[in-house]
Amino acid sequence: MYAVVQFMVKNSGILLFCFFIFCLAGVQAQSPNGHSFKVVPLGVKGGLDESNLSSYMIAPTGSDDFICADAGTVRHGIDVAVASKVFKGSADAVLKENIKGYLISHGHLDHVAGLIMNSPEDSKKNIYALPSVAAVLKDKYFTWQAWANFTNEGDLPHLDKYSYVYLKEKEKVALAGTQMQVLAFPLSHGPSYESTAFLISHESDCLLYLGDTGADQIEKSDRLQQLWTAIAPFIKDHQLKAIFIETSFFDKQPEKLLFGHLTPHLLMQELQKLAELSGLDNLKQVPIVITHMKAFGAAEQELVSELKKDNQQGFKLVYPVQGKILLF
Repeated sequence: MYAVVQFMVKNSGILLFCFFIFCLAGVQAQSPNGHSFKVVPLGVKGGLDESNLSSYMIAPTGSDDFICADAGTVRHGIDVAVASKVFKGSADAVLKENIKGYLISHGHLDHVAGLIMNSPEDSKKNIYALPSVAAVLKDKYFTWQAWANFTNEGDLPHLDKYSYVYLKEKEKVALAGTQMQVLAFPLSHGPSYESTAFLISHESDCLLYLGDTGADQIEKSDRLQQLWTAIAPFIKDHQLKAIFIETSFFDKQPEKLLFGHLTPHLLMQELQKLAELSGLDNLKQVPIVITHMKAFGAAEQELVSELKKDNQQGFKLVYPVQGKILLF
């Protein structure tokens, strides 16, 4: 024992250095460069501007294998990202090689138009969706009347480019071709219309993307409350790296004209409910990415100002820009 103590005293500097290197290696292995995910917004708006509709490419840092959460705008968004030097390759290569599949939150055109329009030039991949959402694609769009059927189900003949993967509530599914998995949570987007939240995970970290959703009090639903209850532990453990959530309208929008959407005031109410479950200080560390704003030009800045005014708790609000990479 005496010899061991002598060795440790004489070599304390070497031992301390080795311990430092060991700890540093552990940190780097867990979270390279301090980030777990990279996100490339291909479209960030809701309605009107068909060149900039909801679509987000998501991958772990260190990987170029992306899943695309919604697909309102695809090719034009890739073009913008390529011009911004986010991608080194061509837009065709990004579409065919880097996007490994699509998570579709709901079937409204501003969330699926890019998927449909680019299907003739796309590569084989999966469409991940709740059964009710997949049914809209199958029965309304890929029908040979509206568009050729590039999927593996529905109207004949099937061109079998896309394969439906039916998600079940709170059942984790691997996202083929990527290092990620997904959990689906149903949302309410107007009376009897189902949207989806996706909890996308890689190793111990995760990112939450919500499709269009109304507030529970307006929707007469508890869908968001169920989602907040499920994700609160990840916030407490500092594993949730970002929340992507919509704010479509100004606070002055009448309730009867919300059509299953949020306003700044309703968003803050919902975040307060989440904070009560996760701890306010914990939630304030999570970036809240504002999606699907139905405001343009000067009106967009007015909506941002309203969000800032209503953000009394000091949540970390982020405003995505088409083609500009985000790191979380």
